[in-house]
Amino acid sequence: MEPFGESIDRSSVALQLLERIKSALISGELQPGDYLPSETELTHTLGIGKSSVREAIKMLQAIGIVEVKRGQGTVIRKEPGDPLVDPMAFGMILARGMTRDVLEFRMMFEPAYTIQAMNNATEEDHRCIQAAIDAMGEAIKRGEQTSRHDATFHRSILKATHNPMTIRVGETLIQLVEAGLETSMRTLPKVALKDHKAIYAAFCARDEEAVKAAIKVSSESWETNLTYVE
Repeated sequence: MEPFGESIDRSSVALQLLERIKSALISGELQPGDYLPSETELTHTLGIGKSSVREAIKMLQAIGIVEVKRGQGTVIRKEPGDPLVDPMAFGMILARGMTRDVLEFRMMFEPAYTIQAMNNATEEDHRCIQAAIDAMGEAIKRGEQTSRHDATFHRSILKATHNPMTIRVGETLIQLVEAGLETSMRTLPKVALKDHKAIYAAFCARDEEAVKAAIKVSSESWETNLTYVE
């Protein structure tokens, strides 16, 4: 396979091998479901040590790109696996001090994934979303509401997209705003519940403009409880 046919300079060997593999995936020379050349083949072809090959494979495993099958080899996943280390998540977490940036991203992304979910949701998805709303209402009656109840609603909608990439980005976003959700659930729980009901009503009506409007109202309610970091 040509991407692995030339020797690699010995500085940052593992990272360079990762770049080779990424380029091969982009060009189509490697496809999901393909097996990588064996450790021995990579070592001999590229003139690098086994430790560098193993390091690169471990990196790919950590971000959910490959799966090592005992006795068979290393295969490119057909769908991204659950990463042990998510570079996207870490990048967004490091930027979370820029509160306005996070909120702007949320206002761009949440309506988009909600509409995607609206178009893809199954009956089971609808049951899960309604159950999240009901559970939140019951928790509020008992005075036991937490960010978990709020986040479960958003995760239920996110799951209804049935799109692994959307779910991965959305899950990272939910983790970033969860502290803010805790604040809103302490101070304005009934408003949060009302907002969720409005979003889901528009969702059930399959009204994109109403979904966007309901999310905008919910976001404005939520933002009043946050302290911005400029």
